[in-house]
Amino acid sequence: MKRIFIAVIAALIFIPLQESNACTSAIITGKATPDGRPLLWKHRDTGTLDNRIEYFDKSKDNSIKYAFIALVDSPKETKEAWIGTNEVGFSIMNTASYNLTYEKVPIQDQEGVVMYQALATCRTLSDFEKMLKKMKFPTGVEANFGVIDAEGGAAYYEVSCRDWVKVDANDPAIAPEGYLIYTNHSFTGKMNDGMGYIRYVSAKNIFFDQFIKNQPITPQWIFNSLSRNFYHSLLEINLAENPEVAPNGWFVDQDFIARRSTSASVVVKGVLPKENPELTVMWSVVGYPPTAVAVPLFVKSGNNLPAQVVERGENSEGLNPKNCEICDQAMARKSSVYPIKRGNGGRYFRFNLLCNSEGTGYIQRLAPYEEAIFDTFNPVIDKWYQNGSVDLSELADLYSKMDTGASVK
Repeated sequence: MKRIFIAVIAALIFIPLQESNACTSAIITGKATPDGRPLLWKHRDTGTLDNRIEYFDKSKDNSIKYAFIALVDSPKETKEAWIGTNEVGFSIMNTASYNLTYEKVPIQDQEGVVMYQALATCRTLSDFEKMLKKMKFPTGVEANFGVIDAEGGAAYYEVSCRDWVKVDANDPAIAPEGYLIYTNHSFTGKMNDGMGYIRYVSAKNIFFDQFIKNQPITPQWIFNSLSRNFYHSLLEINLAENPEVAPNGWFVDQDFIARRSTSASVVVKGVLPKENPELTVMWSVVGYPPTAVAVPLFVKSGNNLPAQVVERGENSEGLNPKNCEICDQAMARKSSVYPIKRGNGGRYFRFNLLCNSEGTGYIQRLAPYEEAIFDTFNPVIDKWYQNGSVDLSELADLYSKMDTGASVK
């Protein structure tokens, strides 16, 4: 057994690392959630690891029809978004696709621009489809866009530089279990091309196991069971359950959902049809998920989002002033998990610093903080569902008392 794993690991070392834009995602319709509200999940991988949350105010920009919040790249001030939700309950994210476009096009990497425009102007899936129809080809886009709205719409859009196809998550013939999973290939694209097949199978297996056990699919479950899970479907191992495959704590960083290039994990929890869209919650882990915690965010907060997730400005402590505190803290912890910078050292990580038998790994030490956040906010959010609106005074009070684990070093 040990020889087999050594051989497999040796083979992994020679696989080229494809890190940038290697995202994992899912749409979970109300059919598969405990309370009937849809979920939109994006586990983001990118070459830009400094991320923050930003509020986009329609009163300050005439091009914005609907105010929105979004995950953005911290160094940039361009009009791009990487997952977000707006004041009318329209939410969108993407994963890059690598099997839709096979021609050279003059412009590329416009996915963030498309999502920014969609959040600023769209209310429904129909609005987004109208936007896609108006795009000039070639679009500079090769992606799978996941979208939910406040009217019950939920779909992926496989968009190439010249065409697009809708994959309806509410169609039982397409999504019989009520959810769809996407990584970095498109199902209408060239078969066996693209990327993310191992991560896709890993996520599919984890979701299906939860589904057949009739266990709830929630934002908290997604973060713990997917964004912080080191299950590898090809090797048929889970590092937390099979520590013997990494006897000295080290392992190869290849084809896990959580990886060196992961910058955030976000789950948007939508609303029921006819429910007030301001109740949409964007649960956000900004930074490397195994070394960070989730925070609930609402568009209604406007410019009063919690200080931990917005740009630090003068409080940057010598770091990127455009980045946010919670991401900086996650990156500092992560640096000890990926300590080797020279040669091929970046291919390896110290799993025992994330999870170990002594209970001193970052995942284990941060878990109580995140659990406390969910335990505190969920009952209040349930009350707001009953009342039909978000109480900003109560929300501000909760944010002022929220502990995101800054003391965990």
